Amino acid sequence: MISVPDAGPVVPGGDLGWFRRALHACLTRRADALFEMADAVLCADGPVSSLPGLSLVAEHRRGHGALYDALAAGRVEVDRLRRVLAAAPLPRAADGRIVLAVDVTCWLRPEAHTSPERILCHTSGRSKGEHVGVPGWPYSFVVALETGRSSWTAPLDAVRLVPGADLAIVTAGQVRDVVTRLIDAGHWRPGDADIWTVMDAGYDAARLAWLLQDLPVRVLARLRSDRVLRRPALPRLPGTNGRPPRHGGEFIFGDPASWDTPDVTTTTDTRLYGTATARAWHRLHPRLTRRAAWADCPDLPILHGTLIRLDVARLPSGATAKPVWLWWSTGTGDEPTRDPDAALVDLLWQAFLRRFDIEHTFRLFKQTLGWTVPKLRDPAAADRWTWLIIAAHTQLRLARPLAADLRRPWEKPAPPHRLTPARVRRSFRHLRTATACPASAPKPSRPGPGRPPGQPNRHPAHRHDVHTVTSNEPGNTTSKKKKPSKPRPRRRG
Repeated sequence: MISVPDAGPVVPGGDLGWFRRALHACLTRRADALFEMADAVLCADGPVSSLPGLSLVAEHRRGHGALYDALAAGRVEVDRLRRVLAAAPLPRAADGRIVLAVDVTCWLRPEAHTSPERILCHTSGRSKGEHVGVPGWPYSFVVALETGRSSWTAPLDAVRLVPGADLAIVTAGQVRDVVTRLIDAGHWRPGDADIWTVMDAGYDAARLAWLLQDLPVRVLARLRSDRVLRRPALPRLPGTNGRPPRHGGEFIFGDPASWDTPDVTTTTDTRLYGTATARAWHRLHPRLTRRAAWADCPDLPILHGTLIRLDVARLPSGATAKPVWLWWSTGTGDEPTRDPDAALVDLLWQAFLRRFDIEHTFRLFKQTLGWTVPKLRDPAAADRWTWLIIAAHTQLRLARPLAADLRRPWEKPAPPHRLTPARVRRSFRHLRTATACPASAPKPSRPGPGRPPGQPNRHPAHRHDVHTVTSNEPGNTTSKKKKPSKPRPRRRG
């Protein structure tokens, strides 16, 4: 029995109805309009392409003005909704552990000059290797992954990155809060397997492992191919003078001569990637320097980890397969946790491949549920709409075992456990009538007079500049040093 304050107990087989009642309790202003807006997103025919168009859906019983009024003046108790999401049934990996994935996606607003707190977002261009900076609102998401080939995830938290925010601090705070709520909900108990946090190469894995060291969390992150790690320091010889060394020899990703023999080597035959070979080296750590985020650290730590190089025979897209470097934190100090064996190494690189399921969730948010469709000016309204989309996706996930396969004539049949989120959404209109609907019917009203005819707007909206990172703000990694005259290989320690 999982319970949430003021939400009632979870009835077996009635997770969807319980969540709908708990969601309505989290909406404390314009609750009925916000709740029916989420239902309209789930019951609309086809992808959501217009915010006022949701008022034409039968499940939304209010006018189009109520949509904008709910987003502008409504209220969502975010902390309460986060606890409800943590109390819902949670997907797990094959070995029963909880695997969380973190990533940042952007709500692009290039022409919204009157919208504040926009940041120049890093996006990929149309041509290969081209990157374009587009103004927008970046959001950091934390989702729970499940096992197997699936596009399902469980979004648990979302935070909009404000100008000047430190990504490592924001991510560490998100993961800490999510893990705390999962422990309070009973999803993790002492003695259970550690929670894995999987991330891509844009994160500072060593810093996150240091900030989360007091939690049952292990960090698994991809590293760039130009990195350099260090081995443990060799034992000090008797009679040697001077300060003992803190770091051993270098492990250069781009120099195979510095690798030595791997501690673990595994070979697995996969359907999508062909033969996958994983080689692991234990007890490698980054050499930290007293600058940037570590400038105020009194004693620089030694962050032990296992480095994994994954080589696959092919990619599903047909592109050339490049090696993937993964680093898994094993602890700090002189006595880290046990080094992973061959079975654990296979679980690690397979868990990283499951991280790409979050990309399917982002695509569903944007292309089907219409997350980035509304042209909202206020960032607070964008946050309310974001949490409504998360709540709508959670309803799809809880309706997954109840949905029927309403497939198109040209689509192949799929078993109930293999239905995609888009197929579950097709039958949600039929499931909605059998679940709780706490929203009350609208009261008849008359629209306001609006601005008198012929009177122009004498209070134009204030225009805001796009924020760019300056040299004195946290998170800035740009350097003003002159480029060397001769090119040299890239190395990042």
